[in-house]
Formats: sequence, C-alpha cells, structure tokens
Amino acid sequence: MSCVAMAASTSVTKSTTTTSTSTSQSKLSSSSAPSTMTPPSIDLLYLTFNCAKNLLDIPVFGSHLQTAFRQNATGLPEVVVLSLQEVAPLAYSFIGGYFLNPYLSRYEQAINIAAQHIIDDISSRNSETVNTTPTALPSKPYTLVRGKNVGYTAILLFAREPSRLKNIQEAEVGFGAAEIGNKGAVGLRMLYEADGGSSELTFVATHLAAMEWNLPRRNANWAAIMRGMAFENPEVVVNSYKTSATPSPASTPPAEDEPERTRLLDNEHNEQHSQLQQQLHNISVFRPSSFLFVAGDLNYRISTTSPPPSATFPSLDPESENYYPDFFRLDQLTRERNAGRTLHGLSEHEVRFPPTYKYDVLPPRPGTREPELDVPWKFAVHRYPGWTDRILFLDVPSWLKKGNSQDPKFNVRAYDCLPVLRMSDHRPVFLRIDVPLISPSDMAPPSDLDRGVSKDPRARLPMEIDPEAWERRAAARRKEVMAGWSMYLWSTKQGVCILATVLAFGAGVYWLYRRF
Repeated sequence: MSCVAMAASTSVTKSTTTTSTSTSQSKLSSSSAPSTMTPPSIDLLYLTFNCAKNLLDIPVFGSHLQTAFRQNATGLPEVVVLSLQEVAPLAYSFIGGYFLNPYLSRYEQAINIAAQHIIDDISSRNSETVNTTPTALPSKPYTLVRGKNVGYTAILLFAREPSRLKNIQEAEVGFGAAEIGNKGAVGLRMLYEADGGSSELTFVATHLAAMEWNLPRRNANWAAIMRGMAFENPEVVVNSYKTSATPSPASTPPAEDEPERTRLLDNEHNEQHSQLQQQLHNISVFRPSSFLFVAGDLNYRISTTSPPPSATFPSLDPESENYYPDFFRLDQLTRERNAGRTLHGLSEHEVRFPPTYKYDVLPPRPGTREPELDVPWKFAVHRYPGWTDRILFLDVPSWLKKGNSQDPKFNVRAYDCLPVLRMSDHRPVFLRIDVPLISPSDMAPPSDLDRGVSKDPRARLPMEIDPEAWERRAAARRKEVMAGWSMYLWSTKQGVCILATVLAFGAGVYWLYRRF
C-alpha cells in the first residue's frame, strides 16, 4: 500500500461501556506495548503538513488521522509531534499568541477526536456489557505538552502521559529575509522516561527555501539550522569558558622553566578548548546523547527548472509507464544527503508514497457530502510533482551496535502520506516508529572513538555553533513583531477597524482641543 486510503470513515459509533476510561486506556496501551523479549521503546508518531495558511477542517483531518493511527498498529502512539508550515497568515504567525491560537487549537481537537474514536473502538470490542447512558464530557486522550512557533513554522508536542516528559527545552532559528521566520526552524528537546528506562529526544520542524532552482539555498538553510539552532544560549557557554580560561596570577617562573610552562599552558588551553566544543555540541541539534528527528516542508524537488508545457508527470496508475516510483531517482534530497551537502548523518525510511506537492484541488463532485474525505485533484502544471514533505531521523549510533539480534534499533511501522485536503496544495506525511529506550549516558560516544574519522554528527559537528545565535534571533524576533503588527493593521479587516477607531478618536480629541 503506497499511501493511506484517500478516504476514511468519520462516523464511528461511540461505544459507551461500563468499563472505565482508565481501563480502556490500559487495554489500549497494552495492545501496543513491547513484549518482554524485546527492549522497551517509545511508540512515536511524527507528522508534517504545510497548512497553506488556512484553518484546519477538523472532521476531515481527524478522520484521516484515524487511518494513520491504525496503520500497522493496534493502539495509539505514546507521543505525537506535529511539524506545521504556513500554519497561519503571516501577520498572525509573526505576532503569535492570541492571534495564532485559533489555528493551532484545531490540531489538538482533531488529534483527540481521532484518538477517542480509536479508544471507543477498542472499548466496544473488549466490552461485554453496554451502558446506554452517554458520558457527559468527551475525554482528551492526548495532552498538548508544548507548542512553539517561529514565524510560519510551528511544532506541537502531545503525549498520552505528560508526566513522562522531563526537561523540555526549546530552540529556534529564522533564515528568511533579515533572518526573520517566514522561513525557519523550531525545535523541542526532552527526556522521555518509561518502563524504568529513558531516552532523550530532539524534534526539529522546519520549512526550507522554495522553488526548483533554489537548491543551494535549501542546503544553506540546513546549514543555518546546524549553526544557529541552540537549546541553550551559546554566548553564555563561551563566556563561561573565557572566565575559566583566564590564567590565575602566579609568580614569574625562572627563565629556564619558561619552555615547560609554555607547554603546560598549551595543553591546558587545548583541554579547555575541547571542553568548550563539547559544551557547544551538547546544546546543538546533534547532542551526542539524543535521538534527532527532522520533519517539514524541505522543498527538495526532482528538477532544478520548472516543467515545460510538454513535460511528463508522475502517474499514480501502477500500469502506467510513468508510474511515480520511477521519478524518485531524481529526488534532490536523496542526492544531496548522500553527497554530504544536507541533512548530515540523517536516515530516511524507504519512500513508497506518491509525490506530496503540488496539487490543484478541483471543485467538489456533484452530490458530495460533508465531510469531504475524497477530494478531486490534479497535479499543478507549473511545478514538477515532488516529495517535498519528508521526515528523517538520526539512527542508533554505530558504537551501540554489536552485530547481533539484541542490538537496539528503530522499528518503522509506517512512513506514508495522508489524502489530499482541500485546504492545501501539499499532502501530510507521517512516520510511525518505535524508538528504543537508551539512556543519555549510554548514547554518548565512547572515549576511544576516533572523532576525526567518524561521520556521525553526534561524534563530530559538521559545522560550529554561532556564539551569537540567540542574540541574532532576539533581534530578528523584534523585527517579526513590528512587521506582524504592521501587516495586521493594514491588511486585515480587524486591523483597519482599529486604525479607523484610533484615527477617529485622535481627530475627536484634536477637534475638542481646538474648540475649547
């Protein structure tokens, strides 16, 4: 099956059972829990979607999400993460807060509606008695633990058991004009504890440069993430190093001891510099003790030019000579990643779904009922269809692999796309994966590892961290707020009303002042 079915039923009969909600949820958890013969793991679903600045259709998205939850699984994932691009109009995205919440809250509603349908299905299958009295309030299987955005791009973290998530950190970087967040990346890092074990997880949501010909800029955007996305202030780390590196006052040594003193100072300096680089490494996206997941509209295409009028497009017909898998060999992301020019060290599960961009949504078919689950579409003629929406991960490090069946490893349950939604010219893509629980101390590279040879970015950073990253981001954020309010006041009905009210009030005050 190359893609999730284009439609999924939303009308799931709610089972109201005498079994309590906690009992249902325990049955649900046990259905997806790892057996005692396998190492403990985290059941994770990561989904990326370019929202095209539109409000989400909750019933449609929730219905498709039910299908994603059920694919190669019998229970709900323990953690759900959403990477959203073009999540709202730019003015609302730049201002954030109250203006952005109506857009983000719809995703929380859709996830919980879909999850509750799964729980109800499991409860109805496991229950022998039925209580006809409906529950007063629907439960919320998932809790929104943290949400953050940088301009157009947002990340939402949901968990079945929020108490298992510890030490949550945030990071962001903008690489649009003047480093503002019309294009950018936002990240969350946390410690997940369960079953007596723990794993550190880092999630990055991003939106890279568009257009076929903009390949070098996409690679530069990724470089900006490596350089500028820091989960602590790198300037503080550097300043603490400078303070500790300041030599303490000492008596002037005899001249004959000067070479030995110089050698000792050089050794001390090298050791302190190594410690500084390690501290900067720890706050980067490539923290040695953490797993890393990157999802977003990465915008890598299958061509560097727009299609001519006679261009051949991929087909979803398996009998066609232009069946879409044949076009994946042209994928820019795969080529650039293998060449070491982007997404350094990251892996991707086999892509078997069709291109996720660019779709022209057609008018509804006659007699279509709401919710519209099967949207008619065609590929846009001015863009080559491409796999722009992707999810990659940093695999279990090589130093933890012994070459036997007991090695910790990822188990990918599904890497697929959802059907076309009327609100967007992209298709959502999701990854359902079991992540092994490996403690941060066990993840760290061994002391005898040759970091100069290893290509794992957890052993050696591909690019140094910018010490001024936080200061530059703070300056860009101030520009975003000013730009956001300017756009809001001049380009929205509400903003125009505010301006008109202020001008009318000012004119009235001036008239009263002149009159009296």
